[in-house]
Amino acid sequence: ARYAAGPRRHPEFPSMDWNQLLSRRRLGIRHRSSAEDTQRTDFQRDFDRIVFASAFRRMQDKTQVFPLSSNDYVRTRLTHSLEVSSVARSLGNRVGEVVIARHGLTQVVPADFGAIVAAAALAHDLGNPPFGHAGEDGIRQFFEETTLGRSLIGRMQPAEQQDLLRFEGNAQGFRVVARLQSPDNFGGMQLTLATLGSFTKYPRGSLLDADPAVGGIAFKKFNYFQADAALFDEVATGLGLDPVLPGAWRRHPLAFLLEAADDICYRIVDLEDAVRLRQLEHGEVLDLLLPLVGLAADSPRLKQLTRPKERIEYLRAKAIGRLIDEVVTLFLDCEAEILAGRYGLELLDEVPSRAPMLEMKELARRRVYIGQPVVEVQVAGFEVLGGLLAAFAGAVTDVAERGVRATALNRMLMHLLPEQFVGPGHEPVADAYLRTLKIIDFISGMTDSYAVSLFKRITGMSLPMQ
Repeated sequence: ARYAAGPRRHPEFPSMDWNQLLSRRRLGIRHRSSAEDTQRTDFQRDFDRIVFASAFRRMQDKTQVFPLSSNDYVRTRLTHSLEVSSVARSLGNRVGEVVIARHGLTQVVPADFGAIVAAAALAHDLGNPPFGHAGEDGIRQFFEETTLGRSLIGRMQPAEQQDLLRFEGNAQGFRVVARLQSPDNFGGMQLTLATLGSFTKYPRGSLLDADPAVGGIAFKKFNYFQADAALFDEVATGLGLDPVLPGAWRRHPLAFLLEAADDICYRIVDLEDAVRLRQLEHGEVLDLLLPLVGLAADSPRLKQLTRPKERIEYLRAKAIGRLIDEVVTLFLDCEAEILAGRYGLELLDEVPSRAPMLEMKELARRRVYIGQPVVEVQVAGFEVLGGLLAAFAGAVTDVAERGVRATALNRMLMHLLPEQFVGPGHEPVADAYLRTLKIIDFISGMTDSYAVSLFKRITGMSLPMQ
């Protein structure tokens, strides 16, 4: 009954078509096999492919907030992605039920919406380098400030330069699923276009300046590198995403749900982890969660929970449930604007609980993300990623340009690079951009621990023991 009247209508705006937006076609595959598994849907297979991917597995040792934590309670990128996927599935299932009824869709069921967004959520952080956002900053800084980095940038086209100067884990993530994972396949993991569209929060390339008046939140960052522009164009065209500018499209509607699921999880659970690590007091997080869920501190249920950890966990679950309700309501109310590409905000910025959610975000920014244990390891991460880039980008460039006259050290470093990150026959590719991008592929795919270990070994800080 809540949605019986339908969404706010704007008939003058052209709208994207749900039938096309939910395309089962796989990237790189033109025709479906007649021997498809009938026990799982195409979107469930997407989910399974991601779960079994090595890139997904490596997220168990990649930073969420607290790098290289010795406390096994706090989230890694892997556990964060699983939690986001769970919330995303709930959002998709509930939105799907109403959208199917509104538009008379006959080829999908509500669980398809849930499976699409859940799979996209599993993949949403696959491109993050070691040390999370500090790792992204470290890669950017290498190309902005080091002699070698600036020299490499000078050999590239403007759009290629911006790929590296503005390096984005989101764009690296598209590269992982569309090319690097299963590299012998055209289209990489060959996920469905619907899942890839939902995965893409920022459907544009790096050269385009973000203009909130044109793309809103969807143009805040970018989601593909120039090397992968043709692959992304295939996704956008196949889904019927509305083009805005050359190399930029309107966002897939389900990407708003992925973004909301991610925001819900990180804003709440980052504080939960911070309490566990004693960076925040139990009481100050409780004070934020209680009004969000509409409970008093002396409520009977909370009185039953004697330990602070259990109180926070209970309120976290209640808060997520409340926010799922609010996001579903808002999405369905604004569906027409979203389909027309006229909605340019994050859903969490307009839900009724936006004020306490903003308070949580600000508390984490002031007290958690700049806490000494976090910052100390992030600073070290800059050194590690910068050192690895200098070593391997320098080596492959030296060998590519000087061949046998390259230094002995650089020739030895080449032996540490798998062929996939060099070129066929272990010969560096000629193009400086592609050659450098392969090194970034190699380094950004590392776990935190492996990046530290390799950095120590190649700099002589530690040596393998027999």
